[in-house]
Amino acid sequence: MARLGTNGANRALNGLDGTGATNAISHVALHVGDPSTTGANENANAGSYARQACSWNAAAAGAKTNSSALTFSTLGTIAVSHFAGWDSVTYGGGNYGIGGALSSSVTAASITVASGALSIGAS
Repeated sequence: MARLGTNGANRALNGLDGTGATNAISHVALHVGDPSTTGANENANAGSYARQACSWNAAAAGAKTNSSALTFSTLGTIAVSHFAGWDSVTYGGGNYGIGGALSSSVTAASITVASGALSIGAS
């Protein structure tokens, strides 16, 4: 189940009529727990971890998938179970848009997410 934050909801609604800035998910972050509706639990795995710029496929059947592969560096010591879309590259900054669960938890120093592997939906 996707977890839409207030910022994401506002931008989605603005996107319906073309008002305001609508890209609330220009960057993807990894989370060690459910981001809920606030972006909680972002990966604090230190090292060279950074949010990754992401492009998305056009929505179809009420869902969007990532159109670019993403590679994250972590220390490889903490399981990552969720992802989230943010409007900023800066860890700890920006506005949370929407997040969801990965298909399975991953503990690795390098985590690659294939194109099309992340899915977010509206319901």
